[in-house]
Amino acid sequence: MKKRQTFLLAILLLFGIMLGGCTNEQDAVSSKPAAKQENTEQKATNNTANESASAEQAAIPNQLKKPIKIAAIMQFSIGTFSSQYIAGVKDQVQKFGGEVQVYNADNDLTKMASYVETAITQNVDAILLDHGRADALKGPVEKAVAKGIPVVAFDNDLNIPGVTVIDQDDYSLAWKTLKTLAEDLNGEGKIVTIWVGGFTPMERRYVIYDAFKKRYPSIKEIAKFGNASSNTALDTQTQMEAILKKYPNKGDIDAVFATWDEFAKGATRAIQQAGRTEIKVYGIDLSDEDLQMIQQPDSPWVATTATDPAEVGRVQVRFAYQKIAGEKTPSIYSLEPHLVKKTDLPNQQVTMGDLHQYITGWGQSNVALSPWMKTLEEQGKTK
Repeated sequence: MKKRQTFLLAILLLFGIMLGGCTNEQDAVSSKPAAKQENTEQKATNNTANESASAEQAAIPNQLKKPIKIAAIMQFSIGTFSSQYIAGVKDQVQKFGGEVQVYNADNDLTKMASYVETAITQNVDAILLDHGRADALKGPVEKAVAKGIPVVAFDNDLNIPGVTVIDQDDYSLAWKTLKTLAEDLNGEGKIVTIWVGGFTPMERRYVIYDAFKKRYPSIKEIAKFGNASSNTALDTQTQMEAILKKYPNKGDIDAVFATWDEFAKGATRAIQQAGRTEIKVYGIDLSDEDLQMIQQPDSPWVATTATDPAEVGRVQVRFAYQKIAGEKTPSIYSLEPHLVKKTDLPNQQVTMGDLHQYITGWGQSNVALSPWMKTLEEQGKTK
């Protein structure tokens, strides 16, 4: 009897264990879809949130939902660099569906200041300044800022809260060119310098030239000249021809340092016409016309340091639109310049639009970009 009771108890215990195991397994199986469903719902919620955030980021700011009027005020419009710069400004404004009015002060700072006053009176949405000096523009620019008109300046010495000033990093421009010149001359030689004062970028470039002369004392300056005029390249050519007559022998001049591409063009033509192509030209700035000259088989122009002038214009416009939208922008920004050597270029003729294939980073600043700008450009296409 006792044995029978023990046997029955064991059977009941075994049955309970089996039942409990099945129940736990069933609970485990039934709970898995619930967890999976919960994860799926959470993932869907997260995706929706991300999509909403993305849509919010891409939405055009309210301040830009009206036609935007931009005033682009230039100290001067001399040479192909200026023409390609203003083409970049117009291109970016047009893509954003805005309007731009260009004012050329013809190298008259008083006229340039009056154009700022005109832009204020016309209630433009933003003002772009190309060159100019603070001593002439400080008053009207402060007036524009006080009225809530965003101002973005290029190659200017303004230092006014709320104004963004961009440049090409003129110190780097000068140093990269001068360092190349020094290396090619092996630290020794006679050079001609073409420079003009009275312009902010030129003053900055000359700071580096002063340092260069101390760094390479065996490189001697035998002549220096320069003048900004309505036809700078032609005037430079005439002056360079006079220098070549003064130093007629091979070895009298080893190189020319030109602080502006208009200077480099004039010097290059004079050297070519005189048959003195042993003299090498080292410049600053670049344009399609410059590239054609550099790529000529007998061209003495062997190197230049530059940024893409059209990209400078586009970046300036993008900063202006960010200001209009109420976004934070830097007080100063320097675009990275690139050294372009004749030996880096192919045999076939190239344009500024091709340079990125041969010069790493050329024309690809990727600055002053906001997510809504793509939406704004898409909207601009439909106008």
